Amino acid sequence: MTARPCLFRLARLRRHINCATRFRAGVYHAAPESGFLNSQDRGGSLVCCRATSSNNSAPKPPDTSLFVPVSLRTDVGVDESVGAELSQPLDKSELLKILNRFYKKKEIQKLAADNGLDARLFHQAFVNFRKYVLEVASLPADLHIILSDICAGAGHIDDIFPYFMRHAKQIFPMLDCMDDLRKISDLRVPANWYSEARAIQRKIVFHAGPTNSGKTYNAIQRYLAAKSGVYCGPLKLLAHEIFEKSNQANVLCDLVTGEERTFVDPEGRPSHHVACTIEMCNVTTPYEVAVIDEIQMIRDPSRGWAWTRALLGLCAEEIHVCGEPSAIGFVRELMFTTGEEVEVHTYQRLTPFSVLDQAVQSLDNLRPGDCIVCFSKNDIYSLSRQIEARGIECAVIYGSLPPGTKLSQAKKFNDPDDPCKILVATDAIGMGLNLSIKRIIFNSLVKPNINEKGEKQMETISTSQALQIAGRAGRFSSKFKEGEVTTMHRDDLPVLKEILSHLVDPIETAGLHPTAEQIEMFAYHLPDATLSNLIDIFVSLSQVDGLYFVCNIEDFKFLADMIQHIPLSLRSRYVFCTAPINKKQPFVCTSFLKFARQFSRDEPLTFDWICRHVNWPVAPPKNIKDLVHLEAVHDVLDLYLWLSYRFMDMFPDTALVRNIQQELDDIIQQGVQNITRLIRATDPTITESQNSRSGSAPAGSLSGGGGGGGGGHVMSRRGPKESNSLASRLVRDGLLTSDVLQQLQREWLKDQKSRIGTETEEGHYDDNNKGRRKKKKK
Repeated sequence: MTARPCLFRLARLRRHINCATRFRAGVYHAAPESGFLNSQDRGGSLVCCRATSSNNSAPKPPDTSLFVPVSLRTDVGVDESVGAELSQPLDKSELLKILNRFYKKKEIQKLAADNGLDARLFHQAFVNFRKYVLEVASLPADLHIILSDICAGAGHIDDIFPYFMRHAKQIFPMLDCMDDLRKISDLRVPANWYSEARAIQRKIVFHAGPTNSGKTYNAIQRYLAAKSGVYCGPLKLLAHEIFEKSNQANVLCDLVTGEERTFVDPEGRPSHHVACTIEMCNVTTPYEVAVIDEIQMIRDPSRGWAWTRALLGLCAEEIHVCGEPSAIGFVRELMFTTGEEVEVHTYQRLTPFSVLDQAVQSLDNLRPGDCIVCFSKNDIYSLSRQIEARGIECAVIYGSLPPGTKLSQAKKFNDPDDPCKILVATDAIGMGLNLSIKRIIFNSLVKPNINEKGEKQMETISTSQALQIAGRAGRFSSKFKEGEVTTMHRDDLPVLKEILSHLVDPIETAGLHPTAEQIEMFAYHLPDATLSNLIDIFVSLSQVDGLYFVCNIEDFKFLADMIQHIPLSLRSRYVFCTAPINKKQPFVCTSFLKFARQFSRDEPLTFDWICRHVNWPVAPPKNIKDLVHLEAVHDVLDLYLWLSYRFMDMFPDTALVRNIQQELDDIIQQGVQNITRLIRATDPTITESQNSRSGSAPAGSLSGGGGGGGGGHVMSRRGPKESNSLASRLVRDGLLTSDVLQQLQREWLKDQKSRIGTETEEGHYDDNNKGRRKKKKK
């Protein structure tokens, strides 16, 4: 490292009180494309970070609850019966007493702790050691002789300790290589993983602004003007949009996503420009310009590592970063560690939006250009059914729909000649789709989130999320030059105003994730550990400074546990577990398991095999259950395509699978266009005439609810809950018909009236008589 960068960084350190100086005797570097840490002896590297932990600081103690003991065989002796021949047979009952005394000695417990065995590990190791000594067919000669001497009074009980530790390290091999494991899992200087990027002085340009401010547009103009460039986006739809815009502008551009590779050159030669999803960006290919979109997602608990990798690792002369102003300070701080300046361009919204003073309250008050935002598919189904029951056509967009269906619904809503003027959507509209929306209506302000532990919890949306969604109202390129934002329910409106009045929380940390190479090195030291256990131990031992966190690994572990029993190489197992899978879909999880099992047998997954698995050709959906299944089938085909680019020999029929996936997309599009009919078929108790007359759903319907003027209000508050009522489930499963259900309701009401009359006659209080007791009839 030259003196100039060191002086530059030192100047930065003096300006930032929270930064700490760290000279590292050993700096770790990444192999190309891998991010794997290899030890190199170099001079002290000066880095700036806040709340860092230096090499000299005491490492955090490992979480020993993650250490799983290795099973040792007790049916075969190591040295046959040499020990018994040299000394004498051992008395098991006497041995048990000696071992228990050994366990209870405070000096032994302290000595074990000094050797890496905390109370939990010491207890586990002792129980395993005692079982081994008492049950093994023949002990090793040295251990047998020591125990024999102690039994005969010629030895001391402390003499057992070295043999106990030898056994402990056999069942807990990580004890013998803890220093190596800590080095492998040291994540404190990720900037040094990318030697190609550190070899050049990159220019970082931050385009900061809210939605619809033109920040990405300006970055893309520089991308198109460059000799070579890469666009890194959070969604396939965004990558596909840039791919099309580039080629329309006569800038040859390829498309690379997890499931697709499209080369515009007829012979398959790569173009100088590429549009990709951020996980797929290549950090070793040199570019003139790179664009990283939605940089604020660097703090995403699950995917943040991809933005960190792109920002630190892309080998481009200019890195154009687009995102919220809340990320400016953090990106600057992150770039201090690489010695790179950040140039900031700020933008304002091209079209304003305002928060209204009144909530919508009823679906009767909807207007053309309205978009109702929900956070669950149940609400989507319920609202779309109630809207169309009023004779109003609506488009539907939610996350699990195929990209083609989303684009089709967006086109339908945007088309001024189409009668569809209302959109019902989840927060999937927050990025990736150009929509002509006049008014955003929040149906709810609470959405499910995954916390740091991978647990699902309901939380009020953040200011960042609210602004991202609200910013879709009014768009520079649409007919609505000013946007409006409100809520469906009156009680939510002041809460929304409060949320939007706050500043977006500044970004403070960026995500990291262990690489396949790091896990392979862990497996070298811990050959008997499962992949899930290796990941747990890695995270437990990992050291990160104050700028970073380790991303959520629960989905990865879920898949690892699912296929643990299938014989796969560690690298193949790791790749399978990084597949983007919705674990809430049982059919997708089952397919994932079958794919792994077929792969382990070294049997290619052919087009015929996949067709048999998904029962292709499929029938058009007749109800919502069918539609959800077809969405899952689409995800399974996505999984096949994703794996086909990682294991080309085993997933050979990519083109054929892509063709049927396109056919399936068309079938799903037709189903979504007829979604109201599908909902009615799912729950026969819904009658259109009832829905037209009232603002709420009838009893026993998919959305539930009661009568009254606030139909929309009742629907959204109670719909998802009552959709799972016993009556609704029995009808849906075909165990009851709507006629039988209505007859049961009539009989139940009649029975209730009869019971009330009987109670009144027997002297109970009568509500109509204001609590006066009626006399019994004689």
